[in-house]
Amino acid sequence: MVRAGSASVAGGPTLAVVAREAGVSVPTASKVVNGREDVAPETRRRVTEALDRLGYVRRPRFDASKTPGLVDLVVHSLDSSWSGAVLHGVEKAAHEAGLEVVVSAGPNRARGNRPERGWLDKLTARGSSGVLFNVAELSPSQYAWLNHHRIPYVLLDPAHEPPAGVVSVGAANWQGGVSAAEHLLALGHRRIAVIAGHRRTLGTGARVAGYRSALAAAGVRHRAEYVRHAGVDEATARLRTHELLDLPEPPTAVFVCSDRMALGVFAALAEREVRVPDDMSVVGFDDLPEARWVAPGLTTVRQPVGEMAATALRLLVRMMHGERPEGTRTELSTRLVRRGSTAAPPVARPTM
Repeated sequence: MVRAGSASVAGGPTLAVVAREAGVSVPTASKVVNGREDVAPETRRRVTEALDRLGYVRRPRFDASKTPGLVDLVVHSLDSSWSGAVLHGVEKAAHEAGLEVVVSAGPNRARGNRPERGWLDKLTARGSSGVLFNVAELSPSQYAWLNHHRIPYVLLDPAHEPPAGVVSVGAANWQGGVSAAEHLLALGHRRIAVIAGHRRTLGTGARVAGYRSALAAAGVRHRAEYVRHAGVDEATARLRTHELLDLPEPPTAVFVCSDRMALGVFAALAEREVRVPDDMSVVGFDDLPEARWVAPGLTTVRQPVGEMAATALRLLVRMMHGERPEGTRTELSTRLVRRGSTAAPPVARPTM
């Protein structure tokens, strides 16, 4: 709603009116509208509140009709088996929809840990009809930029809770944690550890919560010293494994929250001459090709990465045609894949 006395154009306030309402200059208000980084948080808040209060209509700058057969896929990297599975799923779904896909790695980080804007600017230059993001997170200004340009977008497996109304696709991580722990419990393990990723990410939190829930349902006491957090890399997981082995009562099994980290666990166990699964059972999460490369093969929780990517693209296509999904979060089921890395616990653990 526009206040009485406010100048308006085409039934709405001008940017000058918004700037005056927020107590800033017109260039500063324009920076906020366009998602620029170089605006103080308090200034951004005042301008955003003024935009909403006055009912400022952001002019669409994105012409989806320019190249209706083109979508962008933005991934965090191009050199992992995860990205390969994402690309395969997107390519399949795009072929079915008659779309072309432009793949790029980003958003890259520039000086001061601020995201570069070049890849965003290229979206409008290409005239892509929508964007599928498989990156850890977007910044508030990037969300603002996308919304201002009215670009349809979907997040694939976001690391953090996205803003309200943002559409995302992921896996049933909590249930995956449950199935991993239940499998080890059924084999007879009671001293079950978990090596998780970053503490505050969605996937990590859900997987650890599922693990704890399964232990509680089985009447097994949760041990805080059995929960170790790594990054997402092999080296840190290797260190956390050594920490577990050095406990007065080390675990007989470990649930590792990614297959990549499980490679580090295998390395640490080999260094300590702990046999898998005779001395220690290991369960991973993802079911990437790495799970089949190790010996013995890694028992792991499969999250359907390719299917998740294809589902995300299909949701994006619906949004490109003006539809709105019924819910903002879509989760695909996980399932346990049994291989050779799990067995019943040893009768008496060897000295480590």
